[in-house]
Amino acid sequence: MAEIYVSTDVEADGPIPGPNSMLSFGSAAYRADKTLVSTFTANLETLPGAAGAPDTMAWWQTQPEAWAACRKEPQPPAVALQNYLAWLKQLPGQPVFVAYPAAYDFLFVYWYLIKFTGESPFSHSALDIKTYAMAMLRGGYRDVTKGNLPKRWFDELPHTHRALDDAIEQGALFCNMLAENLAMKVR
Repeated sequence: MAEIYVSTDVEADGPIPGPNSMLSFGSAAYRADKTLVSTFTANLETLPGAAGAPDTMAWWQTQPEAWAACRKEPQPPAVALQNYLAWLKQLPGQPVFVAYPAAYDFLFVYWYLIKFTGESPFSHSALDIKTYAMAMLRGGYRDVTKGNLPKRWFDELPHTHRALDDAIEQGALFCNMLAENLAMKVR
C-alpha cells in the first residue's frame, strides 16, 4: 500500500496535552508526487481542568486573527477525534504523520487519538521535516531553520498560524524536499 503523507499542524494553549489543550488541528494528506488527496480540520473545546500556559497565551495575544479562527465553532474532542480517525482510515494509503516540528504536533495528536479513540493509525511514529532537512543539507540540527532552507523547497503558500493553512504549506514543503531527495544519485 502506498504511503500518504499526512502533514499536520496543531494550535494549542500550552506545551503539553492534558494540563493544556489542543485548540485546533489541521491535516493535509499528500501523495509523494505532491497531489493533495484530502484535508481535515477541527477546532476543539478545551479539556476539562486544563488551562492555557501564560507564555503561550501571551503569544496568542499577538495573533488575534489566528486566535479567533481557532476558537470558532469548537467541537468536543471526542467527536472531532472520532471523525479524524474515520478520515485517516479512508485515505487511499498508509498514513505517515509529517510535521514541522513533529515532536510538538505529534505529541498532541497522538495523545488526543489515544485518549479519545483508543488507537493511532500512525502507530508511534512521526516524520520530522526539520530532521529530514538536516539530513539532506548535511548540517547541524540547530542550523536548520525555515529561514535557512533553500527557497526552491517552498511553494508560495501562506503560514498563518491557522492549522489547516500551515499543514498545507508544510506538506508542500515536505513533498518538494522528498522529490529532490529521491532524485539525488546515491554515491
